[in-house]
Amino acid sequence: MNSIGNIPNEKIGLVAVSRNCFPMSLSENRRKLVAKAYSEKYGDNLYECPVCIENEVDMKKALEDIKANGCNALVVYLGNFGPETPETLLVKYFDGPAMVVAAAETSANDLVGGRGDAYCGMLNASYNLRLRNLNAYIPEYPVGTASECADMIAEFAPVARAVIALRSLKIISFGPRPQDFLACNAPIKQLYNLGVEIEENSELDLFEAYNNHAGDERIPAVAAEMAAELGEGNKKPEVLAKLAQYELTLLDWVNEHKGSREFVAIAGKCWPAFQTQFGFVPCYVNSRLTAKGIPVSCEVDIYGALSEYIGTVISRDAVTLLDINNSVPDDMYEACIKGTYNYTHKDTFMGFHCGNTPICKLSFGEMKYQMIMARTLPQECTNGTLEGDIMPGDITFYRLQSTSDAKLRAYVAQGEVLPVKTCSFGGIGVFAIPEMGRFYRHVLIQKNYPHHGAVVFGHYGKTLYEVFKYIGVAVDEIDYNHAKGDRYPTENPFA
Repeated sequence: MNSIGNIPNEKIGLVAVSRNCFPMSLSENRRKLVAKAYSEKYGDNLYECPVCIENEVDMKKALEDIKANGCNALVVYLGNFGPETPETLLVKYFDGPAMVVAAAETSANDLVGGRGDAYCGMLNASYNLRLRNLNAYIPEYPVGTASECADMIAEFAPVARAVIALRSLKIISFGPRPQDFLACNAPIKQLYNLGVEIEENSELDLFEAYNNHAGDERIPAVAAEMAAELGEGNKKPEVLAKLAQYELTLLDWVNEHKGSREFVAIAGKCWPAFQTQFGFVPCYVNSRLTAKGIPVSCEVDIYGALSEYIGTVISRDAVTLLDINNSVPDDMYEACIKGTYNYTHKDTFMGFHCGNTPICKLSFGEMKYQMIMARTLPQECTNGTLEGDIMPGDITFYRLQSTSDAKLRAYVAQGEVLPVKTCSFGGIGVFAIPEMGRFYRHVLIQKNYPHHGAVVFGHYGKTLYEVFKYIGVAVDEIDYNHAKGDRYPTENPFA
């Protein structure tokens, strides 16, 4: 089950297939071993379909069975060579994320009656999938023992979960974007191509809804919950009632506007007029909803919200959205990083946002005022930001983006947040990504990515890469941080 809400649970149907000139029992017995291995290692979200497919009639029976048993993801298991037509038709008619995997031979003592030739059958299956313009997840090496196939299915599970989620996601935005934030450009055509719905609203609509929540009887309980969560970090208790009113406004809006969709993410407006009209900044509320599984991006960053949501689904954990913000000062690098961590100065940078990172991902959080905005506004209307150093540990920095001409593009880079005191403000951390300097120049700048990057806490690069491939991002448009000596196409060979 999920540790946070607003994401689906995947139930995977395991369906074995058998070429009619091979013993069906070979495929059935191997399927049973895969199901047993998966159950022992990963739990009960795998359903073993009792129908083994030899022909198209069997395919229809298997399809009915897995749908009747609530499966929303599919694994086609080649226990032997497999029948390429019915096995690929199952992928076609299932209408959900699908994986194809094949059985390895089991013993040198059983290579006559017990040889399955699924290594060969996998080639035919992949060819037939392409002929039919079908998409399926195929692992890096898709042939394995029962235990290895169980591991492959476990790696497929978060990919399937993300695909399921996107097909039932609505992004709710309140805008328009602030002036001079064209970097968060959001052509909506690719959202529809991904199966994602978008509802764009005026911030005036939100302001009206907020005012209609004045005096809501639930406000004191939410404010008390906030105070308990913040503890000693509650530096602005006078604003809690307003923040609670705003949180209830957003949650009610989600419930009333999700329509036919099951899951929601929000792209919110947070400046320049928000503070003066609402009387606070929304950062802390955004962080709380993100921690609940409803990511709220800043500055009406629609693809930022989409990216955050994907990270939430695959990790079943809170995420954040940060500016790829500032360089690490020389003296900080020399004193705290050089010689202690195996990173060059150009591998490091500081990821920052005013205060949207969930408190569970901060070493210590304080709810204060927004320092940048308070330079030009009365401080009391900038209360509500959550500040603190981001917790050290492994991270994956990533983003899914539609370009200005509506092409899908993505990047993924694994690294870590270093346990180095930032000596700064906002929700901020010292990040280190191998060869970040080159990645910054030849991916982020070269391909015109916006300054916002999503952060998932842990190394999820492999899963994100597979998700992006599955949902239709061309492989040459999925970028990553190249290792030293691995030249980018735009990198000057004489530099």
